[in-house]
Amino acid sequence: MAISRKDEARFLDKDETALVEKSHHPEIGSLDDKELSSTIKLIRERRDRAREIGQRQRREMRGKAKPQGAKPAGDNAGTKQKMAVLAQALKRLNSEQTRREQLSARNATASGMKRAMELKSAASAPKRPSSKTADKGMKAKPNKKNEQITDPREVGRVSQQIKKAQAKKDR
Repeated sequence: MAISRKDEARFLDKDETALVEKSHHPEIGSLDDKELSSTIKLIRERRDRAREIGQRQRREMRGKAKPQGAKPAGDNAGTKQKMAVLAQALKRLNSEQTRREQLSARNATASGMKRAMELKSAASAPKRPSSKTADKGMKAKPNKKNEQITDPREVGRVSQQIKKAQAKKDR
C-alpha cells in the first residue's frame, strides 16, 4: 500500500524525513553511487531499529518484557507505520541500485562486443593455398572391420548344404 509524502512526514522525525525524501523520484536520480549506497545503509539501520522497537513494544503489550519508558507501551501502530515507510524507501533505493548495476553491466558488455568486433575486423584474412591441387595430406588407413575371414562363396555353400540336410530329415 502506497503511503503519501504527507503521511511519511507524520511518522518520521526530521533526519529520517530527509533520508526518505532522497528515495523519491527527482532526488534519487541526482544521487551518485556512493551517496546511494550510504543512504541505503542509513535507511536500513533506521528500519532495523524501528523493527526492534516495534518488537519490544509488542512484548511489553503482552506483558513479556519490562517497560522501557515511564509506562508500558499500549500500542505500536506508529512504530509499525514508521517501519513500513522506511521499508518502502529502502525498496525504492535498492531497485534504483539494481537498475544502475544492470545498466553498467549492459554498457560493459556492449563495449566488450565492440572491441571484439574491431579486433576481428583488424585481423588478417586466413591463409589459403595458392593452387587447387592438394598436398600429400593424410595417408589412408585400412579398415580392419571389413576384413573377411572366409570366402563368401564358402558361406553360401555351407548354408545351402544345411538347408538340404534339414529338408531331407523333415520328409
